[in-house]
Amino acid sequence: MDQPAAPAPRLTTRPFSQVNVFSAEPLAGNPVAVVHAADGVAEEQMAAFARWTNLSETTFLLTPTDPAADYRLRIFTPGGELPFAGHPTLGSAHAWLVAGGRPATEGRVAQECAAGLITLRLEQGDGRAHDAGRLAFAAPPLARSGPVDPADVDRALTEVGLEQTDLVDAAWVDNGPGWMGLLLTDAEAVLRAASQAGSELKIGLVGPHRSVAAPADVEVRAFVPGLGIPEDPVTGSLNAGLAQWLIGAGRLPARYVAAQGTALARAGRVHVEQDATDPETIWVGGDCVTVLDGTVRM
Repeated sequence: MDQPAAPAPRLTTRPFSQVNVFSAEPLAGNPVAVVHAADGVAEEQMAAFARWTNLSETTFLLTPTDPAADYRLRIFTPGGELPFAGHPTLGSAHAWLVAGGRPATEGRVAQECAAGLITLRLEQGDGRAHDAGRLAFAAPPLARSGPVDPADVDRALTEVGLEQTDLVDAAWVDNGPGWMGLLLTDAEAVLRAASQAGSELKIGLVGPHRSVAAPADVEVRAFVPGLGIPEDPVTGSLNAGLAQWLIGAGRLPARYVAAQGTALARAGRVHVEQDATDPETIWVGGDCVTVLDGTVRM
């Protein structure tokens, strides 16, 4: 005798936003999907929804467990959860503010995530009355830093189709996702790189623009095929780690603009600044704009 079919899971309607980050242009930059009021969503549902959106990251806004936080955030790629990521941090804070979120401290937002508390500052507008504006997050401490084993450097260069002559220096700049940073001779070398399918390395490339007419000070690219993202359009966590490394080493100035997404026709701009009163703090910012809003059933 046939068994009765299992009842369909009960779906709940929740507010939803899709925010473009690191560009004020809706179709440039890097989008993040944001599910509001996500308390009660199972981890398996979060992961499944992230696979379904197929964006580099999908986030879930939850009630904080830390009394110092304004909200809690979980961040998923199509391949799994991340403890921290930069563009989802900015986009989710933007979505939270536009939806009426009120930070406990004026001009600052405190985000709780698996990497700890992340502080954001409002650089333009109040984020509540306007569906646009620039936010910046304070780069979290590096979980792994320092030199990279030469064999790993060789492997990384091979996987992005570059030569030793393209390389200036290498360092771990891991603030959660696992970034290896490669400083290249120039932006042209960065743009010449090509992603290799199947790599488990998280490789970040950076190189200076030489022309005074260049759109930014440096060019950045991020390859993370192991997480289902062959190339990330614009990457806050990578830019944060690169800034901590290269400003600290005196290779980049205390304030600069990074271009990322050029190879994908996404024209992202990341604004990096070392805090004038606290040199240990690096602010990583960008414009945000909501492109889609509505509800999601999950």
